[in-house]
Amino acid sequence: MASRLSVRLRATLAATAIVAVALGVAAAVLVGVLTGSLARSASNEAVRRADATAKVLAGGVAVAGKSADGAGLAETAFLDPDVKIFTHSAPAVSELSVRSPASTASPGEKSPGVVKVFQGSTAAQPAEVAQWAPGDAFALATMPVDAADGVLVVQARASLEPTGDALRALWGLLLPGIPALLLLVAVLTWLAVGRALAPVSAIRTEMADITANDLHRRVPVPRSRDEIARLAETMNRTLDRLELAVSRHKRFVADAAHELRSPLAILRTRLELAPPGPLAAEALTDVERIQTLTSDLLLLARLDAAEPVCHEEVDLGQVTAEEAARSRPRPEIRVTLEVAADTVVFGSAGQLRRLVANLVDNAVRHANSAVTVRLASDGGEAVLDVCDDGPGIPAEHHEAVFDRFTRLDEARDRDAGGSGLGLAIARDIAVRHGGSLRIAGEDSGACLQARFPVI
Repeated sequence: MASRLSVRLRATLAATAIVAVALGVAAAVLVGVLTGSLARSASNEAVRRADATAKVLAGGVAVAGKSADGAGLAETAFLDPDVKIFTHSAPAVSELSVRSPASTASPGEKSPGVVKVFQGSTAAQPAEVAQWAPGDAFALATMPVDAADGVLVVQARASLEPTGDALRALWGLLLPGIPALLLLVAVLTWLAVGRALAPVSAIRTEMADITANDLHRRVPVPRSRDEIARLAETMNRTLDRLELAVSRHKRFVADAAHELRSPLAILRTRLELAPPGPLAAEALTDVERIQTLTSDLLLLARLDAAEPVCHEEVDLGQVTAEEAARSRPRPEIRVTLEVAADTVVFGSAGQLRRLVANLVDNAVRHANSAVTVRLASDGGEAVLDVCDDGPGIPAEHHEAVFDRFTRLDEARDRDAGGSGLGLAIARDIAVRHGGSLRIAGEDSGACLQARFPVI
């Protein structure tokens, strides 16, 4: 599934996942560090309060208390509302209050509260402490102190509520902030990768449009001197070598075909003037075949070189009638014409004539008794059908017959068959005229259909 995703999408998902993991780890570390820091601050505050109360008690404090029956209570202002003091040895538990000599409230200020002193066994302390300071709400600190009334234990508390508020505020920022940041990372990565891959898309589009007829074109090289620019330069150098090789091949074929035409014409003339005989007749047949092949190769070289077509008005009906009526090696094959008048197209009359001739020659070569040539107009197109009543073309070879030097019947007599270039030339001519050539469906025999835009 991942291989079907585009590079842009895969890069975006990868970057977003990496940032998500990094943010998750950072958030966990931040929450852990902040929680520990705030808890230590609360513990330090509790220790500070316990230590301050211990110093007050050690300096001498008037302690007023009440006995177990509640008599003799003395109201005093206390040092800190979050401090308790216990004794270790008194058998009866009583609640005392202590006053610091300096703890006097200013006019208009509230007294800070009462410091509670519990005298009695330590067995009673846990229940009292649990009611006073639950462990999940406060941090506790315990400190012994030598006082005038004996050894006392000071226990102070610090609220953990600020810690909870800070953590809630942090989570309030992290929960919406992390998804928003991930969305921002995804959008920026998508745009950045798209911008980085834009030259690749331009290179791909240009390469898709380059064919054998326009190897002079080159892919665009981006200004950035990165890997994509080097890839574009490498592709252009490859196109340079390919263009050079193809041009040499075309030039060789054209030169060879051109150089062969003169000696073949001279040889044919001498054979025609020679005394008649079986050997001269066979030699003349071979020379004619070589001349035809040379002419085909020269035409293919011109088509491959993408020479500009002479666009002129051509009466395709007249061209078709003239070429279909021309005599051919099998005079017993009946050629029937069904040509619509006033079918005019733009193009080269010579090349269109060659197309019709190749199609009719191919049909006559494979027909059993008859060939039908039809030309009609259909929706702004000229449709040329050349059909025969021969064995037909198997469906698996409908495209192969248009390849160069393709001969489906390898066992037939070489003289009876063609060179395998006729249909390839016909399709190239049709394409260069903005049309097409294909095998049309027929119940029997073969039917080749060419289409051209009409004027």
